[in-house]
Amino acid sequence: MTTAATACGASPPAGSGPTSANSLILGDAYELGAYNPVAGHGEAGDSKIYDGLLSLAGGDGIPTFEPALAARMPTVGDNGTTWTVHLRDGVTFTDGTNFDAADVAATYREILDPASASPLATSFDMIRSVDIVEPLQVRFELHYPFAAMPTKLLLGIAPSERLTGGPATESTLNTDPVGTGPYRLVSLRPDQAVFEANDTYWGGVPEISPLTVVYIPDDNARAQRMAAGEIAGTNLPPRLAATFEGREGTTVTANTSADWRAVSLPSGNPVTGDPAIRAALNRAVDREALVEHVLAGYGRPASTPLPEVYGDAYEPNATFDFDPAEAERILDEGGWRETPSGVREKGGQQATFTVMYFPEDTLRRDLAQAFATEVDRIGVRVDVAAVDRSNVPDRLSENAVLLGGGDMPYDPDPQLYNTLHSTFARDDAGSPYDNASDYSNPLIDDALDSARRATESDERTAQYRTVQNAYVDDPGYVMLVFLDHTYVSVESEFTGSEPILEPHSHGVSWGPWWNLEEWTATG
Repeated sequence: MTTAATACGASPPAGSGPTSANSLILGDAYELGAYNPVAGHGEAGDSKIYDGLLSLAGGDGIPTFEPALAARMPTVGDNGTTWTVHLRDGVTFTDGTNFDAADVAATYREILDPASASPLATSFDMIRSVDIVEPLQVRFELHYPFAAMPTKLLLGIAPSERLTGGPATESTLNTDPVGTGPYRLVSLRPDQAVFEANDTYWGGVPEISPLTVVYIPDDNARAQRMAAGEIAGTNLPPRLAATFEGREGTTVTANTSADWRAVSLPSGNPVTGDPAIRAALNRAVDREALVEHVLAGYGRPASTPLPEVYGDAYEPNATFDFDPAEAERILDEGGWRETPSGVREKGGQQATFTVMYFPEDTLRRDLAQAFATEVDRIGVRVDVAAVDRSNVPDRLSENAVLLGGGDMPYDPDPQLYNTLHSTFARDDAGSPYDNASDYSNPLIDDALDSARRATESDERTAQYRTVQNAYVDDPGYVMLVFLDHTYVSVESEFTGSEPILEPHSHGVSWGPWWNLEEWTATG
């Protein structure tokens, strides 16, 4: 156990609830609410309100899984399509009702029910049924063997009585959640949520309480409030986080992630859909320079969505060299001719397109601007546009976007499947950001499908290497970097914080605080 890189003791804002020596205030860039697991809350195992059947274990490399609401690790049938889970006895929800198999079945069934319009439905469609075997035993029947099934067992379980059907976004759980987790929500308003320790938590009552999370979407505003001592910790982009290095009583930490940043290349756009443009752009970008200058060294270059942390499944030769001369040669051969304006043309079409980014996200802004500068040198003109999040999905088929991914990095399947499989090019499949390029490559589809159904690790590894090699031959994005998530916090006298490979999400549910409920005071 290591000293936690955060602090307690800052006074919560007025009206946030009682204070104590063990209180904690954190500033988050993510909107508050939407606490319904059927709507996607805590899918990656990061909820403080709900528990999954399994939970993550910290440490370096790919995280392992351990039982949470499951009494022990699942039993897998010989054909790999039956997963039986024995449940922990004596667990109660924060409303006082007992947890049992009916709650597990109801949660998963609601995700699969089209009436819920759950954004998770496509990602859980390997599940054929969830059956109640006994009050404390459930059985998952799958359509095919799925080696990454443990990643689907991180999902938080809600009480069956609160799962009443209908759209997940309209459920009362979004603002009035009931779970078995270490904390319960006691106050919610748009700018602030207050959580108190669950005093009946089966894993032991957390020592940190209350926990106040303040919504501060602007990066610079979070940095200013951190510097003013108004919050005890927050997530910040690398260059902003670096400004806190060396300040007395303040710690900057970085967690390795599989979170990538990339430029989508919409297939239907006459520029970004052209194979020569796609191949050239991938060779025109100096990814090492992006890491050094935009990420302040907190990250690694990315050529495909799969980073080196995946071990044997990672293909080290599936990379793009920084080679502007080769990029220009590819454009020449592809019919994109130089013009006096400096912008290439083909058949009267100028080599120009727009890259959108979220205006509050300064890191995406900086990456988008750096990308535009790089590719301008080979005669491709990129307009960088700040676009409100709510408007981006409707423009994804026309404009590129500075995209983030790696939502579930605990297995290669969720790291790759939703990003590259052509299933997610359909408008009715998954999130609008899944396969935002509308990319389709039959070889990659076949390899991804074979890998997720394979029961032997060597076969899965070979298929994932095939995916990466095929992708480099036919890229659908310009992958830029993998991030190290950076956090700033005030030092404390608590221990228990551990490193963990982080997903795309990097608010204060992660960082030093991802296992906050396990911290203990040193005094």
